[in-house]
Amino acid sequence: MKGIFKLAYKLLVNDKPKFAALIVGITFSVFLIVQMMAMFSGILNRASATILNVGAAIWVMDPAVQTVANTIGMPDYVLDAVKSIEGVNYAVPFYSGGALVKLADGTYQAVTVIGLDDTTLFGRPQLLEGKIEDIYGENAFIVVKDTEFRKLENPQIGTQFEVNDNRGVIVGIAKVNSNSLFGVPTLYTTYYRALQYLPNPRFTISYVLAEPKNPADVPRIKRQIEALGYLALTKDEFIDRITTFYKYQTGIGTNILIMTVMSFIVGLSISGQTFYTFVLENLDKFGAFKAMGAKSRELILMILFQASFTALTGYGLGIGLCAFLIRLARARLPDYASVINVWNLSFAFVMVVIIATVSSYFAVRKVLQVEPFDIFRG
Repeated sequence: MKGIFKLAYKLLVNDKPKFAALIVGITFSVFLIVQMMAMFSGILNRASATILNVGAAIWVMDPAVQTVANTIGMPDYVLDAVKSIEGVNYAVPFYSGGALVKLADGTYQAVTVIGLDDTTLFGRPQLLEGKIEDIYGENAFIVVKDTEFRKLENPQIGTQFEVNDNRGVIVGIAKVNSNSLFGVPTLYTTYYRALQYLPNPRFTISYVLAEPKNPADVPRIKRQIEALGYLALTKDEFIDRITTFYKYQTGIGTNILIMTVMSFIVGLSISGQTFYTFVLENLDKFGAFKAMGAKSRELILMILFQASFTALTGYGLGIGLCAFLIRLARARLPDYASVINVWNLSFAFVMVVIIATVSSYFAVRKVLQVEPFDIFRG
C-alpha cells in the first residue's frame, strides 16, 4: 500500500504544470471562501461589541429591538419590575445613544455615548489611564482607546470638548474587548449625566441589565418579563438575534453568501477540470499499472490520494495566504474587520472535501474504464 501511494505521489508531482494549476486553483478558492466568511464574522463580532464589552447575563429590551444600536426607550417602571422579580440578584439601567462632539479645533465628530448605572457602574471598561471614581466628577467622560480613538484627536486626560452645548472632560482612557462596527468613537459616563447632556424621548432606559441569582432562574425571569410586554435575552441569545438580523434582514449576509458560492464554483471548476485533464494525460500509466496486476481498488486509492494531497495542500496554503493578508490589512487599516475562527476553517474544509470528491469521482470512472489492451495497442 505504501508503494501505491509513493507511485501516486511521484506521478502527481512530476507533472509540474498540472500540479501547480491544481494547487493554485484550490488555494485561490479556499482563500476567497475564508476571506468572505472572515469579513462577515468580523462584522458580526463588531455588531455585538457592546454586548461583549458589557458582559451582562440578561438584557431586557423592547421586543422591536433587532440590534444593540437600535435602542427603543423603556419607562422607569420596567427597571423596578425587573428588580422585584424573584431570582434577580440585581438589575441596573443602561443607556446607549449617539451624539455629536465638538472638538477643540471646532470640528464635530459623531460618538456613541454609554451611560452606566451611577451606583454600580456595571459594565465599566478596563482603564488604561485614570481612576474609575473620577467618572463621578463634573462633566466627566471616559474615552475608549480603540481604532476610532484618533477621530477625537487622540485625547488625553484633561482634554475638553462640548456635547450638546455641555462641557465634557476626559478623566480616563479605557480599552475594551471588541471595537464598534460603525466607525465612531465611544465615550462612557454615568447614566444620569447621559440623560442630562443628550436629548432624549419620553422613555430613556435603553436596556435593563439583570443578573440572576442562579442560572436555573433565567427561564422564569424571562417569562415574567415577557408578561410585562418586554423581551429578555441572555447574552448569547442577543448576539444570535443580531447575527440573524445581519444575515437575513440586510444585504450583507446575501452578498457574502453569493461571493462564497462563486468562490466554491471557481475552485471546483478549475480543480475538477485540471485534475480530470491530468488523469486523461496519464491514462497510459494507469493502464500499465493495471497490466502489471494493480487492482481497481488500488487505482482508486491512487486517485483519492492524489486528490486529497492536492486539496489539503491547497487548503493549507489558502488559509495561510488569507491569514497573512488579514494581518497585513490590519497593520495598514485599523478599522479592517475580519476574524478567522473555527467555523470559517471548518466550512472551508468541507468545501475542499467536496471539491476533492467531485474531482476524483470523474477521474476514478475514467481510470476504471481503461483496459490495458487498449493502452498497449495504441
